Amino acid sequence: MLLSRVADALYWISRYLERAENTARLIDVRLDLGLDRTPDGVSWDFDLFYKSLRLEAPADAATIPAALVESFVFDVNNPESVSAAVNAARENARQVREELSSEIWEQINALFLQLKQTRLEGAWPSRPHYLCRMIIEGVHLFQGIVEATMAHAEGWQYLRVGRFLERAAFTAALVDLHFSHGTRQAHRMRSDHIEWVGLLRSCSAQEAYCRCYTADLRPERIADFLLLNADFPRSVCFSAARLEAALKAISSLTSRGGGGRVERLAGRLHASLGYSQVDEILSEDPHTYLQGIIRHCAQIDAALHRTYIGYSIEAALAS
Repeated sequence: MLLSRVADALYWISRYLERAENTARLIDVRLDLGLDRTPDGVSWDFDLFYKSLRLEAPADAATIPAALVESFVFDVNNPESVSAAVNAARENARQVREELSSEIWEQINALFLQLKQTRLEGAWPSRPHYLCRMIIEGVHLFQGIVEATMAHAEGWQYLRVGRFLERAAFTAALVDLHFSHGTRQAHRMRSDHIEWVGLLRSCSAQEAYCRCYTADLRPERIADFLLLNADFPRSVCFSAARLEAALKAISSLTSRGGGGRVERLAGRLHASLGYSQVDEILSEDPHTYLQGIIRHCAQIDAALHRTYIGYSIEAALAS
């Protein structure tokens, strides 16, 4: 059984890197979509970007791409930035270096150094898309190295829990943003082809969606694909299934005698998605449904810490 501090560090390594990838992809997509809407190249509307991160745009919010990249990629004082997430992942990895393969540590450190070097070189304002894709590919490489070089035991399962919990909440929040005002919002956006493409691209889902449904972009199909598709790796249903499996594996690998509440919460989330129908979700109250998923993910996080990380000495001795 892993020490609680080790389990916590592995869990957060994965969450932070997943968060960094999500933020980089949102920036990349928003800059691409903005090119079609800012002919003067001066006034950029990043309101949807802030909302995608569940943030209120500040009074001094970025209005040009360079300012957005500076704030949300490089500013370590911004807790939502890529650099802040990568730095936190690297610090957690440093603390549990003995649990990671050399290749995993080297990849996290390489991504950290690449970000520092790119900022120092100063060429990034002319190629922000290259920067975003470098981050995304760096996280993908980390995930691949984890699969290939780390024993698929308890520590590996905590990395999976962190990744898929972060992913489920992120995808649910993005879908909620586009359906948050119910059918009126969906009808308004039916004609906004660009934003539907942006939603799919923000989840790396455009090509997979087209293979499933052709290029006919319909809001109800997009919601069904991103929420309920059991095969697409960034859907909420897929993430919930992997999250439940990882928590069951941790329960069987430890002496804690069953995951209890955290395992039940993950199973309930997966089951609710498995039995849901997209027409029912959209016809009733999609905002309430999607906010329920996000709250459910927060409850799983809290229960995980109570069960495996922040438990008392008395509970540990009794197990």
